[in-house]
Amino acid sequence: MIFIQLFYTFLLIGIFGFGGGYGMLSLIQTETVVRHSWLSSAEFTNIVAISQMTPGPIGINSATYCGYAAVKNAGYGELTAILGSATATFALVLPSLVLMILISKLFMKYMDAPVVRSVFAALRPVVVGLLAAATLLLCNSENFSSPEVSIWQFAVSLLLFAATFVGTKFINISPIRMICYAAFAGLLLLY
Repeated sequence: MIFIQLFYTFLLIGIFGFGGGYGMLSLIQTETVVRHSWLSSAEFTNIVAISQMTPGPIGINSATYCGYAAVKNAGYGELTAILGSATATFALVLPSLVLMILISKLFMKYMDAPVVRSVFAALRPVVVGLLAAATLLLCNSENFSSPEVSIWQFAVSLLLFAATFVGTKFINISPIRMICYAAFAGLLLLY
């Protein structure tokens, strides 16, 4: 019975959890701590802390840990608790998965329509502008240092930036490989 409740609860959170993972946390807490009493407030606080430290979206991590803890606290064993975490995670992700499949099917069907082409033609410069704005926001003294603080660190930062740009744009090196190269070069040059 707990698996059906877990699935239904996290499915609703997945449907109505607007605002990303942090927006879902209050819904998850209300459902798991207050409404169903699957977890204590202290357990939920620990789950949020662990979810922040582990890689991945905090909402999905929280659902995974909450599903595990809810089933474990209900008196089931380890393997059953793992099934509980899989149930909660799948239920949370399911609405987004279905929505993305529907959107991609509609896009594939109508991608040659003039209206869709016009919308994407208008969105391209907007996306480039947003990426450029994010890049400019990251070009600060915390990321690049400054000549006043450390001329060596500033020069290395600019060199790595230029090398990464040339490597990805003109030499066609994979961005992931370029990130690894830049990280290694940064370690060698800065320390």
